[in-house]
Amino acid sequence: MTIKRIGAEGANKPGALPFARAVVADGWLYVSGQVPLRDGELATGSVAVQARQAIQNLIAVLNEAGYGPEHVVRCGVWLDDARDFAAFNAVFREFFGQNPPARSCVQSQMVVDCKVEIDCVAYKEP
Repeated sequence: MTIKRIGAEGANKPGALPFARAVVADGWLYVSGQVPLRDGELATGSVAVQARQAIQNLIAVLNEAGYGPEHVVRCGVWLDDARDFAAFNAVFREFFGQNPPARSCVQSQMVVDCKVEIDCVAYKEP
């Protein structure tokens, strides 16, 4: 099995978080949870604003690995407030409406002060 880590540079430096943004293994791409960071700061505003930024970040990692939204087969979503599901879903549809992946969505207290986090698994022939 061939494994490639994306965005793991510096993960062992003091104060750095010990994970890669993504890992490719024989055509499968596992993207770590993306929060609504923009220019090093958390995006503020509604869940729609934050969801859009988190999904844009997810797509940026996909693109860095040579994948696109059409390769996503599964997403995991965490919402700080389950009442935000409809608003999140409207944004999710903008990005994945034509080729929706399998998805789970749960309510969870966030580790960082945001409303949404999203990860994914993608696949394309190696």
